[in-house]
This record gives sequence, C-alpha cells and structure tokens, in this order.
Amino acid sequence: MAAPLSDGERRKQISVRGIAGLGDVAEVRKSFNRHLHFTLVKDRNVATPRDYYFALAHTVRDHLVGRWIRTQQHYYERDPKRIYYLSLEFYMGRTLQNTMVNLGLQNACDEAIYQLGLDVEELEEIEEDAGLGNGGLGRLAACFLDSMATLGLAAYGYGIRYEFGIFNQKIVDGWQVEEADDWLRYGNPWEKARPEYMLPVHFYGRVDHTPEGVKWIDTQVVLAMPYDTPVPGYKNNTVNTMRLWSAKAPNDFNLQEFNVGDYIEAVLDRNLAENISRVLYPNDNFFEGKELRLKQEYFVVAATLQDIIRRFKSSKFGCRDPVRTCFETFPDKVAIQLNDTHPALSIPELMRILVDVEKVDWDKAWEITKRTCAYTNHTVLPEALERWPVSMFEKLLPRHLEIIYALNQMHLDRVAALYPGDIDRLRRMSVIEEGDCKRINMAHLCVIGSHAVNGVARIHSDIVKNSVFKDFYELEPEKFQNKTNGITPRRWLLLCNPGLADVIAEKIGEGFITDLSQLKKLLDFINNETFIRDVAKVKQENKLKFAAYLEEQYKVKINPSSIFDVQVKRIHEYKRQLLNCLHAITLYNRIRSDPSKSFVPRTIMIGGKAAPGYHMAKMIIKLITSIGEVINNDPYVGDRLKVIFLENYRVSLAEKVIPAADLSQQISTAGTEASGTGNMKFMVNGALTIGTMDGANVEMAEEAGEENLFIFGMRVEDVEALDRQGYNAQEYYERLPELRQAIDQISSGFFSPRDPGCFRDVVNMLMHHDRFKVFADYEAYIKCQGQVDQLFMDPREWTKKVIRNIACSGKFSSDRTIMEYAREIWGVEPSATKIPPPNLPRD
Repeated sequence: MAAPLSDGERRKQISVRGIAGLGDVAEVRKSFNRHLHFTLVKDRNVATPRDYYFALAHTVRDHLVGRWIRTQQHYYERDPKRIYYLSLEFYMGRTLQNTMVNLGLQNACDEAIYQLGLDVEELEEIEEDAGLGNGGLGRLAACFLDSMATLGLAAYGYGIRYEFGIFNQKIVDGWQVEEADDWLRYGNPWEKARPEYMLPVHFYGRVDHTPEGVKWIDTQVVLAMPYDTPVPGYKNNTVNTMRLWSAKAPNDFNLQEFNVGDYIEAVLDRNLAENISRVLYPNDNFFEGKELRLKQEYFVVAATLQDIIRRFKSSKFGCRDPVRTCFETFPDKVAIQLNDTHPALSIPELMRILVDVEKVDWDKAWEITKRTCAYTNHTVLPEALERWPVSMFEKLLPRHLEIIYALNQMHLDRVAALYPGDIDRLRRMSVIEEGDCKRINMAHLCVIGSHAVNGVARIHSDIVKNSVFKDFYELEPEKFQNKTNGITPRRWLLLCNPGLADVIAEKIGEGFITDLSQLKKLLDFINNETFIRDVAKVKQENKLKFAAYLEEQYKVKINPSSIFDVQVKRIHEYKRQLLNCLHAITLYNRIRSDPSKSFVPRTIMIGGKAAPGYHMAKMIIKLITSIGEVINNDPYVGDRLKVIFLENYRVSLAEKVIPAADLSQQISTAGTEASGTGNMKFMVNGALTIGTMDGANVEMAEEAGEENLFIFGMRVEDVEALDRQGYNAQEYYERLPELRQAIDQISSGFFSPRDPGCFRDVVNMLMHHDRFKVFADYEAYIKCQGQVDQLFMDPREWTKKVIRNIACSGKFSSDRTIMEYAREIWGVEPSATKIPPPNLPRD
C-alpha cells in the first residue's frame, strides 16, 4: 500500500466532520483490531488491504446495528404511516464513507486508521460500487432513501438484489466493451440476508372462476429471499431499511417432472428461476420488452406487497400474528410510491390480493388501491414508455390481465359518460392499445391507479399535463403535481467535497447540511475577497487532485489551469454529446488555423455508458475517443486543448470529477430531459452551467439568475415551431462554415484515418434524421462557449458567479423534494425527533 499521508495532512481537522474524541478513536481502533483478528484473518498470519477494508466496514457497521434495531422498534411503537419506495433501480455507489459521514464517525475513523499506519482513502477505494441502476432514476432513489432517513420518515426502499449490476465499461481501441460487474464477488458487508422472511412469487398457471371466488392455480413458484441494507439518516440515529429481493428456486423446483431419474438435470434447471435477479437491464430511457424483464418487475412487486401487507397486519415489534384484519385503514398506514412505470404491476397485484385473497369488495378494493399508490413519471421520450404485449401477460400473469381489462373497462365507461361519442378520446385514453400487437400501456395504468401523478421538474410536469397525459389531466387535474428532483447534500457536498463544505461552514455554520436553503447566507460574502480566494483555492486543489488521478489512470498530462469542461451522463442522442464533439472540433480547427493566437486552455471531459444494444450511442463514444486521439497528439495544440473520455463513469468517479469541474454541460434538446440531477451536483460544487432551458436547468436559472448560467439555444416552443415547419439540417450545414468543416472532417475520415467510413452512420443521422436537432443549436452554443472563455479569463468575476450559484443551489436538496412528497402526496409530516442512541436508555 502507498505510504500513509503525512501527519499534518491526515490530522487536518475539518470542522464539518467534528473533532474526534480520544475515546471514540480508541474504541474504533479496538473494534478494528478485533474484527481484523477474529472475523477476517484468524487462519492467516498476514492481512491484505481488503481485510483492512472489511475490518473498517465491520467496525462502522457495529455502530449502525443498534440504531437500526432501535429505529424499527420506535416505528412499531408509534405505528406511523409507512412509506414504500418501489424502484427497479437503486444506484447506491459506495457505503463506507457515506455511513461514517452520516453517523458522525468520519474523524474518529480517520484518526484511528492513521494511528494504525494505514491510509483511509486507500481502504475506501477497495469498496465496489453497488451499481444497481443505470443513471438518474436509480441515483435519485438512492438520494431519496438518504433524505427519508434524515427526515425521520418510516420509509423502506424495495428493489432487486441484482447479482450483476450495471456493466463495467472498458474502452478498447476507442470502442466500448462491456464487462460483467461481479460486485458481490468478495461479499458485501453492508447487507443482512433475512431467510426467515422468504416469500413465494407465482408465475404462469391459469385462472379458475369458482363460486368461492377467483383462484390463480397451477402456477410456477419462485422464492424471493430478502437482503436488508441499513440506510442511516444524518446524525439523527434513524436507520431505515432498503430491502432487495433475490430469486431462489424452491427445493422441489422441476423435480416432479424428472421422476424419470434425471435428478442432476432437474437441479441444474434451478437456474431458470434464479435468473430473475441475475442482472440489471442496462437500458436508460429505452424500453426492452423481454419476458425476463417483465418477470423482474412482477417479482419485486409480488414479494414487496406480501411484505407490506404482513407488516400492516401485524404492526407490533417482533410479532408475526395479524393484529389488523380490516383494510379500511390501509391507505392511512401505507403509501406506495412507484418510481416510473417499472413497478406498475403493484396496482393490479394489490387489487388481486384485496379481491381474491382478502375478499374485499371490488369497488372498495379499487378505492384503497388508488388512495395507496402514487406514480412518478420520469420521461417523455416515446421509446422509453413501457408497452407490454397482451400475449405475454396472458401467458405469464393471466389473472393480472383479467384485472387490467376490468379496470380499463371501468375507466373507459367513465370517460364515455363524460365525453359521449368521443371515440378517439376513448382510444387515446385506453390502457389497452389496439393494433397488430395488442399492448398494455403501463403509464396509463399508473395514472388511473394512482391518486397522485408527478413529473420531476416544473417544465417536465407541464409537458406531462399538456401533452403526454393531456386527456387524463383534463379528466382529473387535481391528480397532477410537480416534484422537482434533488440530491443529498451529505454525499454530494460533505462527502465528495469536504474542502468546500469546510469553507462554507466557516462562514455560515453547519446548518446547511440538513437545510441546504441556508446556503443563501453566502450571498453576503460574494464580494468578500477572503471568501473568493478560499473558494477558488478549494477548486484549484480539487482540480490538481483530479489531474493527478487522470495522469495515473490514463497516462495523460492535464493542464490544471485549463477550463475543466465536463459532460458526464449516459450516452444518448437526446443528451447531445455530439454537440460537445462539434465544439471540440471547432476549437481544434481554430487553434490549427492560427497557432500563434492566444486561446483559453480547455480540457474537455466526456464520460458515460452506452446501452450495449444502442448502436448510435456506441458510435458516439468511438467518435469522442477518435477526436481525442487526433487532438491530444497534435503538437500544434499542446496543452491548450485536450479531449478525454472518462472510462467507466459511475458514482465513485462522479464523486471525484464533479468537485473538480469548472463547467458543467447540460445541453439536451429543450423538452427532452425530464429533470437531470447531475446539473444540481455540479452547481452545489461550484461549477458553472452551460445549458439549454430544459429540465431543472430552468429552475436553476430562476434561482441563480439566468445571467449567472450560460444559457443558449432553442426553448421548448422554438423546438415545437421548428417541428411544425420541418427541421432541415442541410440548411445549417450550408450556412455555417465551421459546422460544415467539422462535419466534412468526420465524414472524410480525418478522425478515423484507418477506417475513413467509420462515422458514416453518425453523419447520415445528423444530416437526415436527427430528432434532437443538433445543428439548430450549434451556432448559439459556440457563441455561448466564447462567453465562457471571456469570463474564465477574469478569475475573480468567475469565482463570484460560482459563489452565487452555490448560494442559490439550496432548492435542489432531496430533503426539500422529500418534504414535498411527504406533505403533498403521502400525507405524513417529517420528524425532527432524534431517536436516542443505543448506549442511552429509551424514553
């Protein structure tokens, strides 16, 4: 292992972490040694760095467990309304440092590990990211869990424990290559298997209508095994639970069919059942209608609802016997939030349980279901909306298909009564889409089965009301809400940028950590020379640190005084990484045509994964790496321009790059990005935004003042107008010489000399069927980038804008978002009560 940091560096006490008490340090050391010797290396004489990581993780976990048990006891005694956040993705990243921060243990651990001659940062690097998500949607779920615990809500995250998370991305010869993410290979110290709560989930079979009621019979059973992960709030001793389900074959799985004696084959077939939780589908904003995916969606819903109902019925700590049998009060005690349409089957499944199993009257069951469920919409892109073939449902979930048909009939009867003779409206609003292949529109199912429907930024919620669900909004306007996304300030400021957090705390105290709106107080220091210097110094230190990381990882020398210009997010045409590429080429051509002129140096960094089956996204990665190859090796350019593709972008890499960024690229076509949350992370970490008026950028500009962001390009109404008149890429190509030069270079093989036709598909798409109108915003974008250069040459003015952005970022805390969900959708009030820690007696 590398030499530990010097005495001075390691002990530099950062005020927001709190000063470590000597007792705490001694206790951490003792616990660490105990775990190291007794739990991990009892049969060996030598400990590995991984042993040290596990010893530290177990030490920290010890502090969680007592609080975790106490929190659950507290909930059973108070019997509050419980919030269930259902998501097919939880993009958690690493847990060790986050837990230390939230428990207020970071300093004690830093000091103890230092005294033991180890480097805590090296140990943190050993932990695998829990990459159980694709991007924004899964990371939002992770931030929400943090905020729900910090706000003292009785909340549970429910999802799937994928054996393989989002693939690891390798770049080979400029192309993306996927590698399986075997994140559990060394074990996961943060989870606890709970086999005693294992539950059956049924598939296939047939429906029998009997005088005693409807029965779903002859099904195949898969068992759902829960694994619980503690989710600590920030310094309030609340520890909530994320419960992820893993698929297990029952012991008699397939054995009946093999009584001819092929026992081995029968046991091997167990894999078919267990495949359900094997791998995360790596698609972001794209619907893939595979049967295995539908199985995953039903698997998580069926297991979760059984768990929810068991907890509702018993609701006494340690008790499994039913206390409640009447479902009247179910919506007063249970809130189910559907994170996009992936858990939409909660609606027919809850109906099935209430009607078929619990014998609740149909209309009463429907009222209970609607009052319990709420739906968050995450996208307006048509290719992302889930539309399942009826034939697949018929085979896999026959009873649910019957229920959906019945619900749809009820819904259409109501619409027909209100709009007599409007057949077209009935067609538009049906949950069942007629056509060559009959499909179930899951978004429509969510809207009719929920009491609240929300978008994730104001502009997105308006689009939801005015176009995507226009007919539904006219029918029930009171259902529709906006809940602008947020990010947790614990991970995205305190943990990843302690230097900045410290500078802020010195000026305004530490209240901002749980009330980010307090950052407004920084407006008083915008002209304070010391503060300007301190903020600039933190950014420079972060840039130097990241430049050293890049040099080590990519063997590329970065100019740390250049603009760190960063675009990190999934690779997708609508996010317009191609616009960024065109800017890089334009800058390159300008330097080449006048090498003696002075240019503001830039390091353009682009990172993100492409869905493995998304050809254009993979071509975009190849183009970025090819442009980098040419520019970075051109002696005329030197260190004035570099283009770097950040390989394998993930949560732990985001924590390094975001604090180092000067410029954040948020350049989607207006009306396509529902919200974005990366934009918020950059803002709070002191990067300025260049962006379109899309998603949460609109509200960021409103908070900080449009003049404090670099806003360019078409607005939603301009895009609509261009659609009406017809977008013609050729016209821009002919009118703008720099654009034409860039496209001709890509087209002629200038960036791919060994394969001149390599980017033919990219050029063809840009010229003839670009849904996202890259050329239409090119001119405004290049001009706006010129303004970035101008401002960057005046470091004092740049930093003043940075301070204003940080000061105005308070709205974008997930604490604020969750408070709004709690009050306006779930009907619960956040609690500031601190649960007494395990070493103190309970009240």
